[in-house]
Amino acid sequence: MSLPSAYEAKKYEDAIYKKWEESGIFKADADSNKPAFTIAMPPPNATGVLHLGHAVMLALQDILTRHRRMKGFEALWIPGTDHAAIATENVVIKKLKDEEGIKEPREMGRDKLVDCIKEYVAGSQDTIRNQIRRMGASCDWSREKYTMDESLNRMVNEIFVNMYKDGLIYRGHRIVNWDPNLKTNVSDDEVERVEEKAPFYTFQYGPFQIGTARPETKFGDKIVVMHPDDERYKDYKHGDTFEAEWINGTITATVIKDKAVDPEFGTGCMTITPWHDATDFDIMQRHEEIEAEQIIDFDGKLLKIAGEFAGMDIKEAREKLVQKLDEKGLLVSVDENYVHNIAINSRGKGMIEPQIKEQWFIDVNKKVVEWKGVKMSLKEVMQDVINKKDIKIIPERFEKTYFHWIDNLRDWCISRQIWWGHRIPVWYKEDKDSMDMHVGIEAPEGKGWEQDPDTLDTWFSSALWTWSTLIDPELTKDPSLSMEDLLEKSPDFIKFHPTHVMETGYDIIFFWVARMILMTTYATKEIPFDTVYLHGLIRTREGKKMSKSDPETCIDPLDMINEYGADALRMSMVIGNTPGNDMRLYEEKIKGYRNFTNKLWNASRFVLGIFEEKGLKEEPIIDYDNLSPADEWILGKLNAKIEEVDKQLTEFNISDAGQNMYSFLWDDFCDWYLELSKGEAQNPAVLYYVLKNILILLHPFIPFVTEEIWANMPGQTEMLIHQPYPEVDGKKHSQEATENTIAIIKSIRSMRAENNIEPAKKAPVIIYAKDVDAIKKNEAEIMKMARVDKLTVEKSGDKIKNAAADVVNGIEIFIPLDDLVDLEAEKARLEKEIGNLEGYIKGLSGKLGNDNFVKNAPKEVVDGEKAKLSEGEEKLAKFKEQLSSF
Repeated sequence: MSLPSAYEAKKYEDAIYKKWEESGIFKADADSNKPAFTIAMPPPNATGVLHLGHAVMLALQDILTRHRRMKGFEALWIPGTDHAAIATENVVIKKLKDEEGIKEPREMGRDKLVDCIKEYVAGSQDTIRNQIRRMGASCDWSREKYTMDESLNRMVNEIFVNMYKDGLIYRGHRIVNWDPNLKTNVSDDEVERVEEKAPFYTFQYGPFQIGTARPETKFGDKIVVMHPDDERYKDYKHGDTFEAEWINGTITATVIKDKAVDPEFGTGCMTITPWHDATDFDIMQRHEEIEAEQIIDFDGKLLKIAGEFAGMDIKEAREKLVQKLDEKGLLVSVDENYVHNIAINSRGKGMIEPQIKEQWFIDVNKKVVEWKGVKMSLKEVMQDVINKKDIKIIPERFEKTYFHWIDNLRDWCISRQIWWGHRIPVWYKEDKDSMDMHVGIEAPEGKGWEQDPDTLDTWFSSALWTWSTLIDPELTKDPSLSMEDLLEKSPDFIKFHPTHVMETGYDIIFFWVARMILMTTYATKEIPFDTVYLHGLIRTREGKKMSKSDPETCIDPLDMINEYGADALRMSMVIGNTPGNDMRLYEEKIKGYRNFTNKLWNASRFVLGIFEEKGLKEEPIIDYDNLSPADEWILGKLNAKIEEVDKQLTEFNISDAGQNMYSFLWDDFCDWYLELSKGEAQNPAVLYYVLKNILILLHPFIPFVTEEIWANMPGQTEMLIHQPYPEVDGKKHSQEATENTIAIIKSIRSMRAENNIEPAKKAPVIIYAKDVDAIKKNEAEIMKMARVDKLTVEKSGDKIKNAAADVVNGIEIFIPLDDLVDLEAEKARLEKEIGNLEGYIKGLSGKLGNDNFVKNAPKEVVDGEKAKLSEGEEKLAKFKEQLSSF
């Protein structure tokens, strides 16, 4: 069956995906005896659209899943979406304001607003689902999960209750990252640091000078802090008091000595505002005599303590406050060029105002977690699994980033003041003299109980992703079952956990990867995954980060799929994409990989045409006793690729595997084998076998075009996606003869180009080689492919005067130039080649003359360098001999 002249991806992709899905191949079997291979897909926002970050993730994970499925694993790739609490609530509130004219959506009440959000999510989820399908993702849709599913909510509540009982979750007053715009606090890792130029003020504070960029927080400052070893302040003792004129009159201030102060910053002393600064809060925790007082309310306005400035926005008050202090003679200096980082909420982009609030926290330092028979803290477990290599991070250098976060980990604030998300499973009832509290997976019986209004941090639920998605949803409906029961009775959890690889962007190593380790080791006593594979960011051609705020920098993956096909997009994001490194992507690159899919299509069309011409209806059997040198060569190459690509994908060298197959198809198969085997040399059985295995090997990378070609292969009745990974044929194939033929053709082509021999002109060639017969077997191919009109092959001979010369694999090749080129130019070329070779040989000789290199380098490396030196010296001698003949 012949292929159309051109491959048009749009005509095939949707239909092919539908066939895959309907065949049931995506669906994993928990009862299978096959070894498991599991990936939990990082869940995109349920109301979002596919962007390049998702696309690269999907391509890499699909390649791994398809490869392991072919290798005989029971491969499960779990899809799902995230409720993205803050982002989703913001979108719906804005929508209600803009489209329905509701000025204050929260006035609708909690239940009505949450219903609106649920309705919006339900109407949006199909968008991202279909876009994931467009990428060719072979995930198990029957197991799709959503972070707000009832079964996942049950697991969220179970974890909260168990951690509370273990003393790991507590409620307390701590400094939090408060967003006055969104009226909620956010976690440390959701805070962006943005550089800002702002005035830096130095004020007189009694006998001291203090510096600040935020004078509006200083109304209640009655503590001045300095480093205990700062010689400038040695006359002041810890606990000394003094009177100072300040914003609203005279105050009595106290001296505190603390090592947290940087003597090199500003004047080396500072007043502190514990309510609105995390460092100041920590200092307060160490010194009982310090009290905290709120200066700024939760709307970003100054409180009563600010006196005449009360009720003002902090930015409005700042200038007026500085003016007042200047009038009082307390302004010492202003640095207008001060640059510092301000904290921004990455979700809503509002400026963070640290506040002390009563919130729910996870204690990361309490040693109550049973891990490997020892009581550890959550932080210690998170350190242990990486230190002991229970979990491998690729690339390894990101372990340093991981430990930077974990070693400095603070207690995790898990409560949020928004309505969309998992409600905190705590209820309160006020009695006459006390407040009763109930923590449980279900509401307590009786009247008068009110549930905590806060919701949990989105990362709390997504941190359970690798295992909560594997719990039997039916079991979660039975409140009598404990966490242990749910784990032990869920077939998917037993079969598929721990998962095998977490493939995600390096930018969320702490946001998500570390939190999954924290939650999973606590809940299941297992690691969540064996390997963390971190891909880099996709950048523009110029290396800029792609940003929604700058549409010109963005590439819409769906536009690219529509234009060039999913396969081209996948290959463009895989080749050159090495772990942990950013890569540049632009439309021309994607278009270039469409050329690759076209190359495969056209080569297949050519081969299928041969099958049709010969009336081939079934897969032919190779006669290994009657193979041409080219047949032997391509079969040997194929055996090598089968083993190399398998090893590369198993070891997560995905880009290398893709490049390997790209070169094998384009160079070895198309450019050489198909050309060398044209005409009478064609072996349909070898052509079929090699093309068949190329399609299987390329299928994980470019699944659509390979599946369509496969459907046209004679005798193939089952889809390509069902095929096992190829095995080598177990035979030793001689490749030397064809390698030499290819090297000779390349050399002649290169010399023709270097000497400006016109393409239309045929040239005489003289070859001196030890194995004359081997070269003569391919005489016709050499003459045809190198445009040779007369080929002379001898064991040895006289020097050829006025000829271009080259040496490959010990074979001397000459093109007499008298009637073809400018001899003076050729002489200049040889002199340049000789100079380059002499430098090359000098470098190799120096390396091999270095005793440390020879002693310490592996033997095969040293032997390789010696072989290079020998070949270089041989080539140099031939070139010098040729030059002397001019």
